[in-house]
Amino acid sequence: MAEDKQVLNDLRGIQRAAILMLALGEKDAATILSHMGPKEVQELGLSMAGMTNVTTVQMEQVMRSFVDTLRDQTALGLDSDEYIRNILTTALGADKAGGVIDRILLGRNSKGLEQLKWMDPRAIAELIRLEHPQIIAIVLSFLESDQAAAVLSEFPERVRPDVIMRIATLDGIQPAALKELDEILEKQFTGASNVKSSSLGGIKTASDILNLVDGAIEGNIMEQITTADQDLAQLIQDNMFVFDNLIDIDDRGIQTLLREVASDQLLLALRGADEALKEKIFKNMSKRAAEMLRDDLEAAAPARLKDVEASQKEILTITRRLSDAGEISLGGAGGDEFV
Repeated sequence: MAEDKQVLNDLRGIQRAAILMLALGEKDAATILSHMGPKEVQELGLSMAGMTNVTTVQMEQVMRSFVDTLRDQTALGLDSDEYIRNILTTALGADKAGGVIDRILLGRNSKGLEQLKWMDPRAIAELIRLEHPQIIAIVLSFLESDQAAAVLSEFPERVRPDVIMRIATLDGIQPAALKELDEILEKQFTGASNVKSSSLGGIKTASDILNLVDGAIEGNIMEQITTADQDLAQLIQDNMFVFDNLIDIDDRGIQTLLREVASDQLLLALRGADEALKEKIFKNMSKRAAEMLRDDLEAAAPARLKDVEASQKEILTITRRLSDAGEISLGGAGGDEFV
C-alpha cells in the first residue's frame, strides 16, 4: 500500500536498522553489533539512542521490510514462512513476536485486511455488520486492540458478547475461514487460500479489546458472557488489565508512564482511582508536582463517570503501547509471571 511505503520512506536506513535492533532485544542486538566496525556501531548506537515514540505501524513496516528482504535471500527450496517464524520467534520471544509475525505473514497476502487498518472504525463496522459473528471475530482479532475496541462499540449491544466469546475461543484461523473472509472482502483480499493457520484471537486478544471499550459496554458484555459461560468469563477477567492494576507496575515503570501522560488527563483519570493507586502516583512524581496534583484533585469540580473512564482508557492504551515496546512491565492481571 502507498501508506505502508510512505512509513518506510519517512525513515532513513539507519533509523530502520535502529528500530529493528531495539525490537530484537539486548542479547541478539549485542551479537549483531559485535560483527560491525567502530564507525557502524557508533552511528547505529546514536540512532538507537535518538529513537523515541516508535509507533506500532513503523515497527511492523520495518519488520515486514526485513522479512521481505530475508525471504529474497532464503528462497532456496526452504519453507520460508516457517524459517522466518522460527528465527523471529527466537529473536523476539514467542509472546512479543507472535502477533507481529502473524500480521506480517498473513498480511503479505491479505490486502483487504491490511486496508482495514487504515479505515475508520465506523466504516469497518458497516462493512462487516451483516456477516456471521465468527467472521466479525476473525476481523477484530486481526486489528490492533484499540481499533478493534472502537469497531466493537459500533455494533448492537446484543452482538458484542457473542463476538468477544468467539474471539476468546478462537484457536487459529484455518485456510477455509480465510477463504470465506476472502469472499466477504471480494477484490480487496486475495491470495489467502494457502496461508497456514494463524494464531490470531484467543483469551488475551478478547481481554485486550474489552480493556479499551467504554466502561458501560464492557460491564454489559462481561455480564452476558458470565451468564453464558462462567469459566470463560473468569479467564477473560483474569487477563484484563484495568486502571487499578497500574499499582502493580514498578516505580520505574510508573515514572516512564507519567512522562507520556498529560497532566489534565491524569487529573481526570485519578478521580476514579483508589487511594493506594493515588499514593503510588504521588510517590513517583517530584514533591512539588505531587503537591500540585493533590491540590487540583481536592479543588476539582465533580466529573462525569463516563469522562473519567474515558481518560482511564486512554492511559491504559498508552500503558499497553509502552508494554508492547518493552519499556515497562505489567504486573498483576494480564502481566508476565516470573518464577
